[in-house]
Amino acid sequence: MHDTNRSGFRDLAGPGDAPGPRLARRTGLLAAGAAMLSGCSGTRVLDALVSDASYDLRGGTAYGDDARQKLDVYVPRSVPTGTRPAVVVFFYGGSWTRGERADYRFVGEAMASAGVIAVVADYRLSPQVRWDAIARDGAAAVAWTMAHLEDWGADPRRVFVMGHSAGGWLAAMVALDGRWLAAHGLAPARLAGWVGLAGAYDFLPIGDPEVRVAFGWPDTPPASQPVTHVSTGAPRTLLIAPESDRVVDPVRNTEGLGARLRAAGVPVTVRRHPKVNHATLVGALAGPLRWLAPVRREVLDFIDPRTQPVA
Repeated sequence: MHDTNRSGFRDLAGPGDAPGPRLARRTGLLAAGAAMLSGCSGTRVLDALVSDASYDLRGGTAYGDDARQKLDVYVPRSVPTGTRPAVVVFFYGGSWTRGERADYRFVGEAMASAGVIAVVADYRLSPQVRWDAIARDGAAAVAWTMAHLEDWGADPRRVFVMGHSAGGWLAAMVALDGRWLAAHGLAPARLAGWVGLAGAYDFLPIGDPEVRVAFGWPDTPPASQPVTHVSTGAPRTLLIAPESDRVVDPVRNTEGLGARLRAAGVPVTVRRHPKVNHATLVGALAGPLRWLAPVRREVLDFIDPRTQPVA
């Protein structure tokens, strides 16, 4: 582990990043909260507590040729006749080295139960590929989504990207660095907005060995950092982070990116929450942990999940 005051980023939650005694006291939720510390295993606990009554799952769809280039689509079962739902493409975290879309069913349910289509995408990981290939995968997943909006009756005016931790970095790269969507004949202006949950946006120099491989440290180009791509034309933004985060420094990353976007005239909202850590911030999207922080409500308010009449 290295000093977050220098890089702003550490690897996934260590033993000191525990949820705290209030979480432990909640009957039936100790396992879910504690397991969130280990990343995927914690998300599996949450998924076991999530109902599938609100959505139809269209899983394992390929958006590229690699085995990792697949996504799941959560289509709400309840959408008023004659309306079009919004769409959110979600990227999970895992230090660019781990993660499985199947472990984020709770994210799909959190969106679909509010009438929002959720697309949860896998992407290639380090050491198989480096950061630029991961950014290409994120853009390819978004481009695939935009090409299939009519399949679900979705609103083409309301396509969002969202990500947590390293996935927040990926969402930011797709939304802020136009070259990735440009490869598909698209532009960030096609997005209605993007959401970052405890994302890594400004983390050079790199101390963590795994992350060094993913970014080719010490020859990491500044262009790998989302903060370098802020422009006046960036999509509207919602940034959410814990008040205290031992994994990704929220002052340097969330507050710092928010300040740059604001200075560029981009509509941006920044929220910080005291009762969550790096892992449980995304966990708070799930029903069993929503009492920790109003993350789901803030995301849905930003998206405006109210269905829109078909034009």
